[in-house]
This record gives sequence, C-alpha cells and structure tokens, in this order.
Amino acid sequence: MVTFRVMDVPVDIDRDTARRAAAEELSDPKYRDARPNILQQIGQWLGEQLEKLLDGLSSVVPGGIFGLLLVLVLLIVLVVVIRLRTGKVARAVRAERAVFGGKRQSADDYRRSAADAAAGGRYGDAVRDRFRAVVRALEERALLDVRSGRTADEAAAEAGALLPNVADALRQGARLFDDVHYGGREGTEAAYRALTELDERCRRERPVAMAGS
Repeated sequence: MVTFRVMDVPVDIDRDTARRAAAEELSDPKYRDARPNILQQIGQWLGEQLEKLLDGLSSVVPGGIFGLLLVLVLLIVLVVVIRLRTGKVARAVRAERAVFGGKRQSADDYRRSAADAAAGGRYGDAVRDRFRAVVRALEERALLDVRSGRTADEAAAEAGALLPNVADALRQGARLFDDVHYGGREGTEAAYRALTELDERCRRERPVAMAGS
C-alpha cells in the first residue's frame, strides 16, 4: 500500500500532479529492491502455467486429479523402462550376457578347455566353453562376423538363418549357455554333451547360401 506524506503532497491536487507524485514515490530504491528479479518472475510464470496445465488435465482425465497422478506415475514407469532397455543398465546387462567376455581364443582352444573342465567335473565351465567353441567356429568359417557384445540368443538366431537344419538346436544351446552363464544354474554333464553334439552338427552343416553352389 502506497502512502504519501502530507507535507510532500498538496491537499488539493489534480490528476497530473497526483501521477507525478506517485511516480516519484515508486522511484524510491526500496520499491525497486523489493521487486522480484527476472529469474524469479520467470519461475513464477512457469509455476502459473504448470498450475493451469494441471488444472486443465485434471478436468479431462478420468478420475480428476487422482487420474492425473496415475497417468504421471505410468509415464515415469515408462521412462524408467526405456532407460533400462537403452541406457547404461541395459548395456551392462548386455555385456554380462555376451558370449565372449574377453579376448577370443580359437574354437579348438575352447573345445580343449571345455573337455578339461568336464573331466574335472566343472560342468558350468564346460558348458560355457563348449558353446563358445560353437560360436567361435562359426566365426572362423565366416558364417558369423566377429563382433563384440553378441549374446548367445543373437548368435543362435544369426547362425540358424544360415544353418536351418540346426536352428532349433542352436536356440536350445543358447538357452543352456544363458542358464549357466547368466541364470546361475549348475552345469550338467547332459548339457555339456548336448553342446558337444551341437558343435559337431554345426561343423558338418553347409550354409543354405552355399548349398546350390
């Protein structure tokens, strides 16, 4: 509320004199310092716009404000899911499921390592290395490109397109690998023998692209 001191303002004033007196009063630094700065004004404006938006949405979303809150929660969940599938977490999970975690060996090296592990009763290691032998052999035959980060399922799908006779067996082999390598299950002698048979079948199969040549 603006007040004027009686001694400064005439008792009988016209419109122009009153305007000048008001302007002089408001030019006092104390009024200028009390006004919000530009950032505060922008923040206040954004808050008002957000309030208007929420009021408008709450009137059209079923359930009013509670329905709006439900929609916002669902949007947040959607963003989190997308981040999990595409962000750092997804990349970390993908890296853990990759067939080759470090430097590649030859297919024969993986076969020997798998056989040694099986002989020692370490069937988890035997399953992992025997499936790696399958994938590495396919890379050595140029049926799969040498690519980092490929998962067992991806390797099975890509190789199965070229070797349709063993496509189902490749998918089953990828599942055995994932169960041990990612799922934490114990490897078994039966799983190791199944992958050994898969390895031999893949070595005998000719890709469909070369079948007619």
